[in-house]
Amino acid sequence: MEAVEVVPSGDGVIPSCPEVSIVVPMFDEAESVSDLVARVGEAMQASGRSFELLAVDDGSRDGTPALLRQLARERPWLRPVCLARNYGQSCALQAGFDRVRGSYVVTLDADLQNDPLDIPGLLDRLDAEPELDSLSGWRQNRQDKALSRKLPSMLANRLISRTTGLQLHDYGCALKAYRRPIVDRIRLYGELHRFLPLLAHDAGARIAEVPVRHHARAKGQSKYGIDRTFRVVLDLVLVLFFLRYRQRPLHAFGGLGLWLATPGALILAWLFAQKLAGEAIGGRPLLLAGVMLVLVGLQLVVAGLIGEVMMRIYYESGGGRQYHLREEPETPEAKL
Repeated sequence: MEAVEVVPSGDGVIPSCPEVSIVVPMFDEAESVSDLVARVGEAMQASGRSFELLAVDDGSRDGTPALLRQLARERPWLRPVCLARNYGQSCALQAGFDRVRGSYVVTLDADLQNDPLDIPGLLDRLDAEPELDSLSGWRQNRQDKALSRKLPSMLANRLISRTTGLQLHDYGCALKAYRRPIVDRIRLYGELHRFLPLLAHDAGARIAEVPVRHHARAKGQSKYGIDRTFRVVLDLVLVLFFLRYRQRPLHAFGGLGLWLATPGALILAWLFAQKLAGEAIGGRPLLLAGVMLVLVGLQLVVAGLIGEVMMRIYYESGGGRQYHLREEPETPEAKL
């Protein structure tokens, strides 16, 4: 992914390590970006925390990058990141995550349906509860007028909670806060931004849900359509496979292969017994079914073995760790 970061040239000092990094992906949001920057600045300056706003432009065609550069000249805390083309929201978020410098990372949408005034409250709770690693916003009083957005979202949230075991009311809320180590462990691909709480949970995060304000969209147009519901289902299948079988692909492919090969082998054994008894089996469809089940089952087992070999090569060559350590606060006794 190619990206150009625009360094602010206005007066002021940018903290080398700000306390908070706010990541906002945006695409064709020229109508709302000025209000967004102003409201984020007001909310964070009133909180007294040092911060940076990483505005990631995802290949906008409406002048958003030029507007971000103009705003950055007077705001040292604004860091525009302009992608070479439109890659999608997941890549835009990852581009921001790759550049964060704060101890806390907050994500936010650019359409101002979430309220930046909620950000300090999320950070205060993370300060007060060190056992939490992430807070996920819950649009309890959602202001979207279109039923085509509310109903699919409600069904998707219930489906995800039921199939994954992570009980959240609102996976789609963009307003979330993380401790920096959790973000450093996450890599986003495709359209997995919808499942950030699941990826954070897989990275060891302890997550709580917090009701946040939600406003009707006042400017610009929504980028989501009804087709998103079908993509969510497909992405959920990918995430479930990734979370459950990433380190043991043989259990997934091999298990399915055995489920198919076992009845196929029983069919062939029964037909073989009938053949020994003198019956003709050459023209029976059941023979073809048995052979196909055994062959497909064996192919899946072999695919699982290949996956195991690739997984071991990846980890043993230093491609990543199979685990994450939990960083506990240091106690006075530990220092002695």
